[in-house]
Amino acid sequence: MEQVNKSTVTDFILLGLFSDSRHPGFFVAIILLILMVAITGNSVLILLIWGDTHLHTPMYLLLSQLSLMDLTLISTTVPKIVADFFSGHRGISRIGCGVQIFLYLMLGVAECVLLTLMAFDRYLAICSPLRYPVFMTPRVCVQMAASSWAGGVLISLMHTIYAMHFSTCGSRYIHHFYCEVMALLKLSCEDTSTYEKVILVSGIVFLLIPFGLILTSYTLIFLTVLQMNSSEGNKKALATCSSHLGVVSLYFGPAMIIYMTPGSSLPPEVDQHLFVFDAIITPMLNPLIYSLRNKEVVGSLRKMLREKLTVKQERK
Repeated sequence: MEQVNKSTVTDFILLGLFSDSRHPGFFVAIILLILMVAITGNSVLILLIWGDTHLHTPMYLLLSQLSLMDLTLISTTVPKIVADFFSGHRGISRIGCGVQIFLYLMLGVAECVLLTLMAFDRYLAICSPLRYPVFMTPRVCVQMAASSWAGGVLISLMHTIYAMHFSTCGSRYIHHFYCEVMALLKLSCEDTSTYEKVILVSGIVFLLIPFGLILTSYTLIFLTVLQMNSSEGNKKALATCSSHLGVVSLYFGPAMIIYMTPGSSLPPEVDQHLFVFDAIITPMLNPLIYSLRNKEVVGSLRKMLREKLTVKQERK
């Protein structure tokens, strides 16, 4: 009776990542470490881009938006996981569940659009360098970033409202570490097959099509790079594009497996592991990939550190 009352008050109970683990504390410590690295890496990258005038270019402005999205994405799930572990209370209200679904889908769609626009930006910069400054004006760049956010908000709002209108009956236990839309639908006592098809179509529109456009852009870029006479230009272009492709692969791969396969075909454990990679590990790796492979970002970081050391020495 006490467990039923608790379920009623909290609406849903998240079973979490480590419910069957013998050493949950160890895994929570790893998750906390990943969170710290992700927050530090993305925050530093945002500050470098906005603080260094040499990085005030369309590519880096879009990159700062990607870091902001990653920062928000990991903050949507991990703090709840850690709080549930230390408090022992894994409940979540229906409103809280809706907020998590909205934020995750919003950021997911926004990142898909943004990564596609970043690939288009690199295509113009390398394949049409003379037209690039004419087309990629600051206004167009801001419009690109705004369209990513706006598209994410609009699509996510529609999905969240529709998903949350389904009534649930029976079990209130969600086999996930956060309120994920497909996991929530499994608790519904209504027929959700039509909506699951809508999710599949959304996956094609916001995952498969953008992924195809990105691959097309980078294929054209590589063909153009091969024809360049400058070896230094070749290396710089390939380094930038390989970083972008790495981020695209890390993000789109798990997402396509999750949302473009029938929900019943993936065991809950596999589904959660894919989400861990997509929602927790990728936001940590993105700033590391972009910063370590980018000489301009590394140079800006060294400059900032030198300035801080100089200020400290002057104070002494």
